[in-house]
Amino acid sequence: MRVKKFTIYCIPLLLFSAFLFFFPYKQVIAFSYQDQEELLAYLPLKKEKTVQIKYTHSIHLSEVLETYHLSDKKMKLTELAYKDFAVGMPSNAEGEEVFEEKDGTYYIKNMNRQFAYIDLRIGKVRANHRLIYKGCTYTFSSFIKPGTWIRISPKKISFWEQLNGVNING
Repeated sequence: MRVKKFTIYCIPLLLFSAFLFFFPYKQVIAFSYQDQEELLAYLPLKKEKTVQIKYTHSIHLSEVLETYHLSDKKMKLTELAYKDFAVGMPSNAEGEEVFEEKDGTYYIKNMNRQFAYIDLRIGKVRANHRLIYKGCTYTFSSFIKPGTWIRISPKKISFWEQLNGVNING
């Protein structure tokens, strides 16, 4: 009789607990190895879903700022700001985009370029890749080894993944 009660009450409770432990629920911007799904680090997202990636361009050595709006599974590039027309930088806007120059900085606004992820190699020398979210700046090399090829993507993660990854917000 006791075995039946244990089976009736405890096994479903254990299954439900395991489900909660592994169910992806927390929206984050995830950093993983480019060719694997292994989570290296993550930043929990609050209501604000806009992030920026700032870096020093490797050829013309000036700052570039990319602004992204995140959804559950996509990253939408909405704005690009840079100071030099050089290799790898656009010279004008496309379609509905707006090109502006203000105080020596070039802006492409009203962008709608969507990506499921961004693959990026963390700079070893000059790039100094940084993530900006809600006024805080997180330097990639402080939580990922320089030279690592990573994939950045919006994702929902489980409690288990939170325990295994590095929360870059502390």
